[in-house]
Amino acid sequence: MIAVISLLVTLSLSLLVTRIGSVALTLSGMSREVARFQARSAYSGCGYTTREAEQALAHPVRRQIIMSLMLMGHLGVATVAGTIVVSVMVTSQDQNWSQIIAILCGGLVMLMFVAQSKWIEDQMNVVIQWALKRWTRLDTRDYVSLLQLTTDYAVTELNVSPNDWLASKTLIDLRLPAEGVLVLGIKRRDGVYVGAPRADTEIRAFDSVVLYGPIGRIKELDERRAGRTGDVAHLSAQAEHHETQQTQATEKQAAGKQAAGKQAAGKQAASKQAAGKTN
Repeated sequence: MIAVISLLVTLSLSLLVTRIGSVALTLSGMSREVARFQARSAYSGCGYTTREAEQALAHPVRRQIIMSLMLMGHLGVATVAGTIVVSVMVTSQDQNWSQIIAILCGGLVMLMFVAQSKWIEDQMNVVIQWALKRWTRLDTRDYVSLLQLTTDYAVTELNVSPNDWLASKTLIDLRLPAEGVLVLGIKRRDGVYVGAPRADTEIRAFDSVVLYGPIGRIKELDERRAGRTGDVAHLSAQAEHHETQQTQATEKQAAGKQAAGKQAAGKQAASKQAAGKTN
Protein backbone atom coordinates (compact mmCIF):
# COMPACT_ATOMS: atom_id res chain seq x y z
CA MET A 1 0.00 0.00 0.00
CA ILE A 2 2.79 2.42 0.93
CA ALA A 3 4.62 1.68 -2.33
CA VAL A 4 1.49 2.43 -4.38
CA ILE A 5 0.92 5.70 -2.53
CA SER A 6 4.58 6.59 -3.10
CA LEU A 7 4.14 5.95 -6.83
CA LEU A 8 1.08 8.20 -7.01
CA VAL A 9 2.87 10.93 -5.06
CA THR A 10 5.87 10.70 -7.40
CA LEU A 11 3.64 10.98 -10.48
CA SER A 12 1.82 13.94 -8.91
CA LEU A 13 5.12 15.70 -8.28
CA SER A 14 6.18 15.02 -11.87
CA LEU A 15 2.96 16.63 -13.10
CA LEU A 16 3.52 19.61 -10.80
CA VAL A 17 7.14 20.05 -11.92
CA THR A 18 6.22 20.08 -15.61
CA ARG A 19 3.39 22.53 -14.90
CA ILE A 20 5.79 24.85 -13.03
CA GLY A 21 8.31 24.59 -15.86
CA SER A 22 5.62 25.37 -18.42
CA VAL A 23 4.47 28.47 -16.53
CA ALA A 24 8.07 29.62 -16.02
CA LEU A 25 8.75 29.34 -19.76
CA THR A 26 5.52 31.22 -20.47
CA LEU A 27 6.61 34.03 -18.16
CA SER A 28 9.90 34.23 -20.07
CA GLY A 29 7.97 35.16 -23.21
CA MET A 30 7.04 31.84 -24.86
CA SER A 31 3.49 31.05 -25.92
CA ARG A 32 1.57 28.59 -23.72
CA GLU A 33 1.46 25.79 -26.29
CA VAL A 34 5.19 25.96 -27.04
CA ALA A 35 6.09 26.31 -23.35
CA ARG A 36 4.01 23.25 -22.41
CA PHE A 37 5.62 21.16 -25.15
CA GLN A 38 9.18 22.25 -24.31
CA ALA A 39 8.66 21.64 -20.57
CA ARG A 40 7.39 18.10 -21.11
CA SER A 41 10.10 17.43 -23.68
CA ALA A 42 12.87 18.55 -21.32
CA TYR A 43 11.46 16.69 -18.31
CA SER A 44 10.99 13.42 -20.19
CA GLY A 45 14.34 13.68 -21.97
CA CYS A 46 12.71 13.38 -25.42
CA GLY A 47 14.42 16.27 -27.17
CA TYR A 48 13.16 17.56 -30.51
CA THR A 49 15.24 19.77 -32.82
CA THR A 50 12.72 22.48 -33.59
CA ARG A 51 12.85 26.23 -34.09
CA GLU A 52 11.16 26.71 -30.71
CA ALA A 53 13.81 24.54 -29.03
CA GLU A 54 16.57 26.67 -30.55
CA GLN A 55 14.85 29.81 -29.28
CA ALA A 56 14.58 28.29 -25.80
CA LEU A 57 18.27 27.40 -25.66
CA ALA A 58 19.33 30.80 -27.01
CA HIS A 59 17.60 32.58 -24.10
CA PRO A 60 19.63 32.45 -20.83
CA VAL A 61 16.59 32.31 -18.53
CA ARG A 62 14.85 29.64 -20.61
CA ARG A 63 18.08 27.65 -20.81
CA GLN A 64 18.26 27.67 -17.01
CA ILE A 65 14.66 26.45 -16.74
CA ILE A 66 15.25 23.70 -19.33
CA MET A 67 18.38 22.49 -17.52
CA SER A 68 16.50 22.32 -14.21
CA LEU A 69 13.69 20.33 -15.84
CA MET A 70 16.16 17.91 -17.41
CA LEU A 71 17.87 17.31 -14.06
CA MET A 72 14.60 16.78 -12.19
CA GLY A 73 13.34 14.62 -15.04
CA HIS A 74 16.21 12.16 -14.69
CA LEU A 75 15.63 11.96 -10.95
CA GLY A 76 11.90 11.57 -11.45
CA VAL A 77 12.22 8.75 -13.99
CA ALA A 78 14.62 6.85 -11.73
CA THR A 79 12.28 7.32 -8.76
CA VAL A 80 9.23 6.16 -10.71
CA ALA A 81 11.06 3.09 -12.02
CA GLY A 82 12.25 2.13 -8.55
CA THR A 83 8.83 2.69 -7.04
CA ILE A 84 7.16 0.54 -9.70
CA VAL A 85 9.57 -2.33 -8.99
CA VAL A 86 8.91 -2.11 -5.25
CA SER A 87 5.15 -1.86 -5.86
CA VAL A 88 5.14 -5.02 -7.97
CA MET A 89 7.16 -6.93 -5.40
CA VAL A 90 4.98 -5.81 -2.49
CA THR A 91 1.74 -6.38 -4.40
CA SER A 92 2.73 -9.93 -5.33
CA GLN A 93 3.21 -10.75 -1.64
CA ASP A 94 0.10 -8.95 -0.42
CA GLN A 95 -3.16 -10.81 -0.15
CA ASN A 96 -5.15 -7.64 -0.84
CA TRP A 97 -3.57 -7.14 -4.26
CA SER A 98 -6.95 -6.49 -5.89
CA GLN A 99 -7.60 -3.58 -3.52
CA ILE A 100 -4.13 -2.17 -4.19
CA ILE A 101 -4.63 -2.35 -7.95
CA ALA A 102 -8.01 -0.62 -7.58
CA ILE A 103 -6.40 2.20 -5.58
CA LEU A 104 -3.64 2.51 -8.18
CA CYS A 105 -6.10 2.67 -11.07
CA GLY A 106 -8.26 5.19 -9.22
CA GLY A 107 -5.25 7.36 -8.49
CA LEU A 108 -4.11 7.27 -12.12
CA VAL A 109 -7.59 8.23 -13.32
CA MET A 110 -7.62 11.14 -10.87
CA LEU A 111 -4.20 12.31 -12.10
CA MET A 112 -5.38 12.16 -15.71
CA PHE A 113 -8.43 14.24 -14.80
CA VAL A 114 -6.26 16.84 -13.05
CA ALA A 115 -3.83 16.94 -15.98
CA GLN A 116 -6.59 17.48 -18.56
CA SER A 117 -8.85 19.82 -16.60
CA LYS A 118 -8.68 23.34 -18.05
CA TRP A 119 -10.17 24.91 -14.92
CA ILE A 120 -7.62 23.25 -12.62
CA GLU A 121 -4.82 24.27 -15.00
CA ASP A 122 -5.92 27.92 -14.94
CA GLN A 123 -6.09 27.97 -11.13
CA MET A 124 -2.69 26.30 -10.82
CA ASN A 125 -1.18 28.72 -13.32
CA VAL A 126 -2.35 31.71 -11.28
CA VAL A 127 -0.79 30.32 -8.09
CA ILE A 128 2.43 29.27 -9.85
CA GLN A 129 2.80 32.66 -11.56
CA TRP A 130 2.38 34.44 -8.23
CA ALA A 131 4.92 32.14 -6.55
CA LEU A 132 7.48 32.50 -9.33
CA LYS A 133 7.20 36.28 -9.32
CA ARG A 134 7.29 36.38 -5.53
CA TRP A 135 10.16 34.02 -4.74
CA THR A 136 12.34 33.87 -7.85
CA ARG A 137 14.46 36.33 -9.78
CA LEU A 138 13.40 35.19 -13.22
CA ASP A 139 13.15 37.86 -15.91
CA THR A 140 9.43 37.17 -16.20
CA ARG A 141 6.82 38.68 -18.47
CA ASP A 142 3.34 37.72 -19.62
CA TYR A 143 3.78 38.59 -23.28
CA VAL A 144 5.60 37.03 -26.23
CA SER A 145 6.88 38.89 -29.27
CA LEU A 146 5.36 37.44 -32.44
CA LEU A 147 6.73 39.90 -35.00
CA GLN A 148 9.11 42.79 -34.27
CA LEU A 149 8.68 45.18 -37.16
CA THR A 150 11.10 47.87 -35.95
CA THR A 151 13.23 48.47 -32.90
CA ASP A 152 10.28 50.15 -31.15
CA TYR A 153 7.12 48.48 -32.50
CA ALA A 154 6.09 44.82 -32.50
CA VAL A 155 3.13 42.46 -32.75
CA THR A 156 2.91 40.66 -29.41
CA GLU A 157 0.68 38.21 -27.56
CA LEU A 158 -0.20 39.21 -24.00
CA ASN A 159 -1.74 36.82 -21.46
CA VAL A 160 -4.44 38.48 -19.33
CA SER A 161 -4.62 37.66 -15.61
CA PRO A 162 -7.73 38.24 -13.45
CA ASN A 163 -6.16 41.22 -11.64
CA ASP A 164 -4.91 42.92 -14.81
CA TRP A 165 -6.27 46.31 -15.85
CA LEU A 166 -7.32 44.83 -19.20
CA ALA A 167 -9.51 42.11 -17.68
CA SER A 168 -13.33 42.34 -17.78
CA LYS A 169 -13.41 45.47 -19.97
CA THR A 170 -14.62 46.09 -23.52
CA LEU A 171 -12.34 47.59 -26.14
CA ILE A 172 -14.35 50.80 -26.22
CA ASP A 173 -13.85 51.17 -22.46
CA LEU A 174 -10.12 50.47 -22.69
CA ARG A 175 -9.47 52.98 -25.51
CA LEU A 176 -6.11 51.41 -26.26
CA PRO A 177 -5.67 53.22 -29.62
CA ALA A 178 -5.41 56.45 -27.60
CA GLU A 179 -2.27 54.90 -26.09
CA GLY A 180 -0.93 53.88 -29.50
CA VAL A 181 -1.86 50.20 -29.11
CA LEU A 182 -4.12 48.25 -31.49
CA VAL A 183 -5.91 44.99 -30.65
CA LEU A 184 -5.57 42.62 -33.63
CA GLY A 185 -7.20 39.54 -32.11
CA ILE A 186 -8.26 37.75 -28.93
CA LYS A 187 -7.76 34.06 -28.18
CA ARG A 188 -10.20 32.76 -25.57
CA ARG A 189 -9.08 30.15 -23.05
CA ASP A 190 -11.44 27.63 -24.67
CA GLY A 191 -9.49 27.98 -27.94
CA VAL A 192 -11.91 30.28 -29.79
CA TYR A 193 -10.12 33.07 -31.69
CA VAL A 194 -11.80 36.45 -32.19
CA GLY A 195 -10.18 38.16 -35.16
CA ALA A 196 -10.50 41.92 -35.75
CA PRO A 197 -12.60 42.36 -32.58
CA ARG A 198 -15.31 45.03 -32.46
CA ALA A 199 -15.53 47.89 -29.99
CA ASP A 200 -18.02 46.02 -27.78
CA THR A 201 -15.80 42.90 -27.54
CA GLU A 202 -14.81 42.13 -23.95
CA ILE A 203 -11.35 41.04 -22.88
CA ARG A 204 -11.69 38.34 -20.24
CA ALA A 205 -9.34 36.85 -17.69
CA PHE A 206 -7.04 34.14 -19.11
CA ASP A 207 -7.46 35.48 -22.66
CA SER A 208 -4.43 35.86 -24.93
CA VAL A 209 -4.60 39.23 -26.68
CA VAL A 210 -2.66 39.94 -29.88
CA LEU A 211 -1.50 43.57 -29.79
CA TYR A 212 0.41 45.91 -32.08
CA GLY A 213 2.17 48.90 -30.61
CA PRO A 214 5.31 50.23 -28.92
CA ILE A 215 7.18 47.49 -27.06
CA GLY A 216 7.61 49.69 -24.00
CA ARG A 217 3.89 50.48 -23.84
CA ILE A 218 2.91 46.80 -24.14
CA LYS A 219 5.33 45.93 -21.36
CA GLU A 220 3.70 48.61 -19.20
CA LEU A 221 0.25 47.21 -20.05
CA ASP A 222 1.43 43.79 -18.89
CA GLU A 223 2.41 45.25 -15.51
CA ARG A 224 -0.69 47.47 -15.17
CA ARG A 225 -3.11 46.25 -12.53
CA ALA A 226 -6.82 46.91 -12.08
CA GLY A 227 -8.03 49.79 -9.93
CA ARG A 228 -7.37 53.49 -9.61
CA THR A 229 -3.64 53.08 -10.17
CA GLY A 230 -4.30 51.42 -13.52
CA ASP A 231 -6.75 54.15 -14.55
CA VAL A 232 -4.19 56.84 -13.72
CA ALA A 233 -1.56 54.97 -15.74
CA HIS A 234 -4.02 54.83 -18.66
CA LEU A 235 -4.55 58.60 -18.60
CA SER A 236 -0.81 59.17 -18.38
CA ALA A 237 -0.22 56.86 -21.35
CA GLN A 238 -2.84 58.74 -23.37
CA ALA A 239 -1.17 62.07 -22.67
CA GLU A 240 2.24 60.65 -23.54
CA HIS A 241 1.00 59.23 -26.83
CA HIS A 242 -0.73 62.52 -27.73
CA GLU A 243 2.49 64.41 -27.04
CA THR A 244 4.44 61.95 -29.17
CA GLN A 245 1.99 62.40 -32.05
CA GLN A 246 2.30 66.18 -31.85
CA THR A 247 6.09 65.95 -31.86
CA GLN A 248 6.05 63.64 -34.86
CA ALA A 249 3.64 65.93 -36.71
CA THR A 250 5.87 68.95 -36.03
CA GLU A 251 8.96 67.09 -37.20
CA LYS A 252 7.15 65.89 -40.32
CA GLN A 253 5.98 69.43 -41.09
CA ALA A 254 9.48 70.81 -40.63
CA ALA A 255 10.93 68.09 -42.84
CA GLY A 256 8.32 68.87 -45.51
CA LYS A 257 9.17 72.58 -45.46
CA GLN A 258 12.87 71.76 -45.69
CA ALA A 259 12.29 69.46 -48.65
CA ALA A 260 10.11 72.08 -50.36
CA GLY A 261 12.80 74.70 -49.82
CA LYS A 262 15.47 72.48 -51.34
CA GLN A 263 13.21 71.73 -54.30
CA ALA A 264 12.50 75.44 -54.87
CA ALA A 265 16.20 76.26 -54.61
CA GLY A 266 16.98 73.53 -57.13
CA LYS A 267 14.42 74.85 -59.57
CA GLN A 268 15.74 78.41 -59.16
CA ALA A 269 19.30 77.27 -59.81
CA ALA A 270 18.19 75.35 -62.88
CA SER A 271 16.35 78.43 -64.19
CA LYS A 272 19.43 80.62 -63.73
CA GLN A 273 21.59 78.05 -65.47
CA ALA A 274 19.16 77.88 -68.40
CA ALA A 275 19.03 81.69 -68.62
CA GLY A 276 22.83 81.87 -68.69
CA LYS A 277 23.03 79.43 -71.58
CA THR A 278 20.43 81.46 -73.51
CA ASN A 279 22.45 84.65 -73.10
